[in-house]
Amino acid sequence: MARRPTRTDDWGFPRWRSYGSERGATKVRMCDRHGCGQAGDCPAPKAPNNPARWYFCEAHAAEYNRNWDYFQGLTPEEAAEREAQEQRDAKAYGEAKFYGWGGSGDGSRSRDEMHALDILELESDASFEDAKLAWRRVAKACHPDVARDDADAADRFRKAQAAFEVLRAAEDRRKLMNEGMAGN
Repeated sequence: MARRPTRTDDWGFPRWRSYGSERGATKVRMCDRHGCGQAGDCPAPKAPNNPARWYFCEAHAAEYNRNWDYFQGLTPEEAAEREAQEQRDAKAYGEAKFYGWGGSGDGSRSRDEMHALDILELESDASFEDAKLAWRRVAKACHPDVARDDADAADRFRKAQAAFEVLRAAEDRRKLMNEGMAGN
């Protein structure tokens, strides 16, 4: 009598077959939209504050979300409270945004800020007040109304103006971030 082999490929470590290659049939949840035959892999809430979910295909999830009102049925005070809670929960992601500049710099300033400081002839550790003073100095010397004879003066003035705008926007972002951290 022939003996049937009982050994499988799943024993021990390492696994002898790839992960996700189970022998049984893969269970696929179908889209909850009536008549749709696509896989329903996009969960959508059935109602606010309800853990029950619909499972739609990508096309029907987009259609559903287009009409979804997150604050439906809430008073304006409750909606404002929920929005504030969502902002508090998401604050850590906003703080991580600082590292998104991903360019050469000194770690505290972006590449654009460093270039702006070079245009205004400032060191990398210069404050925003130093940048204001340097911009005023360049503006007084190179303004097209003051230096009418110099053809390069208007170009230097435009570069200094653009550099100051970059530094001002960065300073505004830092103030907003610091106010957000102080609110904790």
